[in-house]
Amino acid sequence: MKAGPITQFLTEDKGGQRLLLVILALSIYMPLAHLLLPSDSMFYVSSYTLTLWGKYLCYGMLALAVDLVWGYCGILSLGHGAFFALGGYGMGMYLMRQIGDRGVYGDPVLPDFMVFLSYEKLPWFWLGMDMFWFAMIMAVLVPGLLAFVFGWLAFRSRVTGVYLSIITQALTFSLMLAFFRNEMGFGGNNGLTDFRDILGFSLQSSGVRAALFFASGLLLIIAYLVCRYIVNSRLGRTMVAVRDAESRTRFLGYRVEWVKTFAFVASAMIAAIAGILYVPQVGIINPSEFSPIQSIEIIVWVAVGGRGTLYGAVLGAIVVNYLKTWFTSHYPDMWLFFLGALFVVTTLFMPKGLVGVWGQVKDYIAIRRGYQKPGDGTASQGGA
Repeated sequence: MKAGPITQFLTEDKGGQRLLLVILALSIYMPLAHLLLPSDSMFYVSSYTLTLWGKYLCYGMLALAVDLVWGYCGILSLGHGAFFALGGYGMGMYLMRQIGDRGVYGDPVLPDFMVFLSYEKLPWFWLGMDMFWFAMIMAVLVPGLLAFVFGWLAFRSRVTGVYLSIITQALTFSLMLAFFRNEMGFGGNNGLTDFRDILGFSLQSSGVRAALFFASGLLLIIAYLVCRYIVNSRLGRTMVAVRDAESRTRFLGYRVEWVKTFAFVASAMIAAIAGILYVPQVGIINPSEFSPIQSIEIIVWVAVGGRGTLYGAVLGAIVVNYLKTWFTSHYPDMWLFFLGALFVVTTLFMPKGLVGVWGQVKDYIAIRRGYQKPGDGTASQGGA
């Protein structure tokens, strides 16, 4: 009798359990250290550090979403940055509506960029975005609906492999070009920024920053558990079958297009939630988030951490973005070279990513011992 998804998580996913415990500890410690400790304490966490690591947690959730479709369903999406950005724009629209008459032009309804561009009234798709619950539903629902329409059309047409990757990249590139246009009603090149409040509380306050960090950590944990439940379920096993032998799975009677569409939509919605949490912490959302290079970077995070492990994807996102922060601060001209080298090294020498390094070391030691006779160091006759 096969173990259920929850039992499998408790008995098999030791790496994931350790990572979640670390994230939970950071989600509790860092906000408390920021709020309660004096600024001259060695254990104090500054507002900058809190925001930076909050961004890392959002990226971890984004990498988790990509690993769900790539690592377990074999869908190499080079456009997941689009769903992340759409979720971010949903949150940005809500935050812009909260500014009210405190903007530069003092208009109680129209955001400043609309007044500057001579908008006479609020566009229809901005209506209701001043209500938090409605804005959050739209910020998740719209990326999910886009993923459903795109995925259903692509998977029903049996578009796979590199062709699918190119189409997903074309999707995010076309959205980037559209959002750059002023007449789209999303701020054009400058995007949405100058946010003030969320739920009536100032975004600049320490309490709100601490709450956003905690929410990022908590939702990352929840998203991980949901993804782990999916991949350990019967549906998850079908996803792996589609990844490894799509034609055979279809021949056995499974509706492969539905399996792939489900994974794609679920992944898009998780990416959108990451975007929602990202925007109030960094304070801006603009069309550059749609850039294809951003989506390609996500693939690097997942590959470096360990594709098809979930926790490796989260770890890879945090590690690579921490290195990016360090490199862009100390050697800004070298960052892209380092990123390329990191991906090449991972592909050639760490096919299972960072989480697989220890296993590779143990396998190497075991193989070397198989070639040695105990005690004399000479080659074994029965070596592997």
